[in-house]
Formats: sequence, structure tokens, C-alpha cells
Amino acid sequence: MTRQPFTVNGREYRPPAEPVVVICVDGSEPAYHEQALAAGRMPWLAKASQDRLSNWPAHGAMPALTNPNNVSIATGRPPRDHGISGNYILDPDSGQEVLMNDKAFLRIPTIFGAANDAGYDVAVITAKDKLRRLLGAGLVESGPALDGSGGEAVPERRGICFSAEKADQATVADNGIGDVLDYVGRPLPAVYSADLSEFVLAAGVRLLADRRPDLLYLSLTDYIQHKHAPGTEVANDFYAMIDNYAGQLDALGAVVVITADHGMSGKSDPAGAPRVIYVEEEANRVLDGPEARVILPITDPYTVHHGALGSFASVYLPDGADPAVVGSALARIEGIQAVHTRADAADRYALPPDRIGDLVVLAEKGYALGRYPAWHDLGQLDAPLRSHGALGELNIPFLINRELTRPADLEQDIAEPACVHNYDAFWVATTGLTAGVDHAG
Repeated sequence: MTRQPFTVNGREYRPPAEPVVVICVDGSEPAYHEQALAAGRMPWLAKASQDRLSNWPAHGAMPALTNPNNVSIATGRPPRDHGISGNYILDPDSGQEVLMNDKAFLRIPTIFGAANDAGYDVAVITAKDKLRRLLGAGLVESGPALDGSGGEAVPERRGICFSAEKADQATVADNGIGDVLDYVGRPLPAVYSADLSEFVLAAGVRLLADRRPDLLYLSLTDYIQHKHAPGTEVANDFYAMIDNYAGQLDALGAVVVITADHGMSGKSDPAGAPRVIYVEEEANRVLDGPEARVILPITDPYTVHHGALGSFASVYLPDGADPAVVGSALARIEGIQAVHTRADAADRYALPPDRIGDLVVLAEKGYALGRYPAWHDLGQLDAPLRSHGALGELNIPFLINRELTRPADLEQDIAEPACVHNYDAFWVATTGLTAGVDHAG
């Protein structure tokens, strides 16, 4: 069947000549693969660099967190358009923190759903289950088909989407595939382990070998990066594993893009103690009366390795409070890089204004942001704090196993220069590849 180009969210995606595989290495600042490469631990990448490889400076979307960036990759657009501004938001109707892990929060369709509608074969494999419902929108839906007995309607298979975390629970009806553990030939991995990411990659290689989907997205977890700095033995072992599977995907004839959702920074002092600014506590020192409410969008069900401490915070002020007064006080604190009003943050970082606070606070690379001390359980941390969320974690890798013309620089006012974003990945590997790429649109 001949595939036709399709358009979604203002971009045209042309049918690729080979399968396209995008790997999102969660938490992968460029130093990780650079140091592993220098240590001789990534032989495939070393050979690809000599033969054919495009290696461009890149940015993720803001905030530099997992959910917003994975959805940006999945939609080809920044959070301003797709609406996922963090893992958690403050629901204006209930006043409660709400986990944004359901497709109901999406404001635009995904590339994956649009590709399925256009007749492409699409598979999405995530490490953590929190992403599955967002990334799987449009892949496995209830359809009108009847079962063999002529009875009740059953779901119609429209692609594959499952998580390594709950691979043992995947079914054809809900995920487009069943018996995943037997299919991949690996046991169910622990959620806090490097094995979770390896399961995703092993499953991707198996799918590519026997099904050859047109588009394959493999999203890993940042468990290793939260605990181990670039160049350490454990980190190099992890990147050697990634290199092995990337080489297998390349050998199977795929266009392989390796990027990340965000980088990672150390946020502890020389003694190893977390260097934390408690934003809600600091804001309430300024206010006389009703208190501010801080939302830390890094918060998710997996807080063991970061204690809900990131470098991006939304501050919701009580009625009558002056944002300029509170913002000015916060900006004077050592370790605060910037404080923006809602309008300024939305404009500067392409964020949805209705899903961020009255103020947006960004920490310097070596600092973390919290609410107030009692809210965080730092007893779970078993290594010096490494985390992410703001400009210090914006720079990410963008590697593709094809020689292409470097795109024009984009959005240099945000941080260091970048020529492409992670959410350009599927466009570059389809339309951009056929056009030779002279911009990333």
C-alpha cells in the first residue's frame, strides 16, 4: 500500500522510504553520550560519526520535564499548542493538583494518531505507564467491529502502544499487542531500574524486525541520569546498552533519531546535601494575609529519585497580591535565575497561559525548587540530588544516522544556541529527510 503525505498541527509529514525510529533518552544531556563515546563505550555511534551522522545542538521544550517534552515530540509542537505544561497542574475549578496523564488534557492531535488515520503502521513504547495514555491517543480506540459471534462491539486495533512498566498487562484490545513478555523474551522490569529502558529498546528491535512499522517511538526513563553523572561507570554502561540497540535498529534499515526530553543537572552542595530554595515558603514571607500556592510540575508518581524537586515552579498568588512585589523578592534570592509573570513566561517559553501560575520561577542549574520543607520527603534520596526543569537542562542531543544539512538556528534567546528542537524529530526524519533539511520550521 502506497503511503500518502499527511498534515497535522500545521506540518506535512511525507512517507519515509525506510522505517523511522525516534528514541527519547530521558534526562540525556549531551555530556552523557559524549563521555561514553570518548571512553570507547559506544562503538556504533563512533562508526556512524565517521560514515553518516548528523549531530546538531538542540533544545527541548520548556519546562524541561518528561510529560511536556514527550508530548511535544508526539505532536511536533511546543506546550503552548498541545496544553501539557507539566506532570501536574492546579485545577482552577477544584483548587486541587491534578496529574495530567490522560489524553483528555491534549488540545491537539498527535503525529501518531494522524499517521494511523493516514494508513501508516505506528508503534509507541514507553518506559513508564504515565505517558501511555497521552502518547497513545488515536492509536487504539473503540471501533464498530463486532466479534466473531456477532455480539458486542470490540475495540478495533489501530496501532500499538504499551509501557514497559505494565507490559505484563498489555492486551490486543487495549494496547494493540498482547503477551508482551513472551514476545520480547524478557521478564517484567522493575520501575526503578535501567532494565525498564532496556525493555523498551529490546521490544523496539523485535517489532522492527518482524513488523517494520512506518513510525516507531521509544521513550526511555531517566532513572540512571537522576543518580549518576556523565562519565561515571554506571552511566557509561547505560549508554553502551543504548548504543548496542541503536546499532541493531540501524542494521535493520531504520532511520534512527536519538534525542531527549530534557537534560539533567547536579543540585547538591559539595557535601552532597540538596541545594533547595523553598519557593512557597519564600513567597509567603512577602505576603501579608492569604498565602501563595506553589505547584511543582515535576511532581509525578515516581518521586524516589528526585523527591519532587525540580528547577521550575508555578506560583499562584492570592487575590490582591502584587505579582511585581512578590516576583522582585523571589528574584533576589541566590540560586533563582529568573522570575516571570504569566504572560511573559507564556510568550517567552511557548507555554499555555491558563496552565501556569501568576509567576513562573526558574532556578539556576545547580539549584532545586521546592514548596516548603515538610512537603518533601528527602529521606528517599539515596544519592546526591540530580534533577531538571529549567534552562540549565534545556540542551539535549539530536543525532540522526543520515547526513543532512544543518537547520537554521532557532530561538537563541532562550539559552545557548540550538538549531533544532526535540519536537522536530519526526518531521526531520520524514519530510526533512526527503527535502535534505535546510530548516526545522
